[in-house]
Amino acid sequence: MAYKNLREFIRLLEKGGQLARITAPVDPYLEITEIADRVSKGPLEKDKALLFENVIGSDMPVLINMFGHPKRMAWALGVRELEELNEKMARLIDPSPPKGLGPALGRAKDMLGALKSAGLKPKIVKNAPVQEVIKTGEDATLAGLPILTCWPEDGGPYITLPTVITRDPITGVRNVGMYRLQVYDERTLGMHWQLHKGGAEHEREAREAGVERIPVAVSLGGDPAVVWSGSAPLPPNVDEFLLAGWLRGRPVELVKCVSQPLEVPAHAEIVIEGWVDPNERRMEGPFGDHTGYYTPPDLYPVLHITAVTHRKDAIYPTTVVGLPPMEDYWMGKATERLFLPLMKLFQGEIVDWNMPPAGVFHNLIFVSIKKRYPGHARKVINGLWGMGLMALTKAIVIFDEDVDVQNEQEAFFHMLGNVDWSRDVIIQNGPVDALDHASYQFAFGGKIGIDATRKLPEEGYTREWPELVRMSDEIKERVTRRWALYGLD
Repeated sequence: MAYKNLREFIRLLEKGGQLARITAPVDPYLEITEIADRVSKGPLEKDKALLFENVIGSDMPVLINMFGHPKRMAWALGVRELEELNEKMARLIDPSPPKGLGPALGRAKDMLGALKSAGLKPKIVKNAPVQEVIKTGEDATLAGLPILTCWPEDGGPYITLPTVITRDPITGVRNVGMYRLQVYDERTLGMHWQLHKGGAEHEREAREAGVERIPVAVSLGGDPAVVWSGSAPLPPNVDEFLLAGWLRGRPVELVKCVSQPLEVPAHAEIVIEGWVDPNERRMEGPFGDHTGYYTPPDLYPVLHITAVTHRKDAIYPTTVVGLPPMEDYWMGKATERLFLPLMKLFQGEIVDWNMPPAGVFHNLIFVSIKKRYPGHARKVINGLWGMGLMALTKAIVIFDEDVDVQNEQEAFFHMLGNVDWSRDVIIQNGPVDALDHASYQFAFGGKIGIDATRKLPEEGYTREWPELVRMSDEIKERVTRRWALYGLD
């Protein structure tokens, strides 16, 4: 299902009982964060998207937590349940394991070709709702935008749910990312694109090529699939708007910016246009991050604003991150489900994977595999560390295929019971997330791989592996049949 704009999605949420409208006056300084945090950490059945209609200091309503529930996250990407994303991607690619790296790479190219040939490439339009109001020159400021200050020690207000658009200064290929932006003043923002992100790569290339200014556009709102696409860990030079079009079943409509040589979603709520000097840095932070800790201040590029456009009745979309679980967990769960078939494409033995919320994406993943030979778990661990942004994962635990890695208690039981900590562990140094405060060096630190599978004699296990305690199917069926007689309900 494709939503033309954010308000269509809001109507669906309201119709489905997934939206709460708050008419009481609320402050974008800390108060909205505390409300959203309590809702995010409350019972899932009571979790709702929040539309604040009376925000102090602004005429714009604020929408937060729109992705903060598995049902809302699924609806945002055009499916009823998140597991359908796995099935939908699996139908696009050949599910049989490729024999060797060459066929796997070829299959990946075939998948991208299928996306492109589906008639879902972004479409350029001449007129757009997001340009109903155009502010340039001295009028191009952030005045009136209800940008949140999320946590008490934050360096200032932050834009937290942006679609940041740049182009490779050499090839012209578009990149779409989701990078927080700190408000320095009404005309400048701190651009927090991290070391391993596409925007940072464009900045490096521009610096090496002597390019003085990188055009940047920041889109807020629109179809929720477009909003989410900026967080998708796609391979380099793959257009995120192409993925969004495939999820929507309809091309993403783009319009040319009014002051920069870029295109932005035509049905967004707000667009901020500007440029970044690849040689300019300013202190950005601290920021209460998805790790649950404040990211300390560091030097990052500066976005200089050249234009602000928006709908006449614009809604400001935002999110807040911090101690899990929060809205970003479900954004990550959508990524997990959608990209499982792509992981299987390169490592066909993988059955399933899970990113537990306490692991905040990069700290821990559980993976189940069809184990076939000695050292198989170690092969998968090292293969995952060599797969794109999976290189940043600090802990990978491998299980047998009959372990439900979505059941975290079951996974921990098998991990703690099946591991000999002196023999079943890989510890090595490598790249880690730029936000990882535990590593002794910036973006470089220790990683652990854990083999929690049943051990084979060929792996040096000389004892007989025990059987798991299970009831017989006959007795289980009998008790199920007679349950009402026991009076336990």
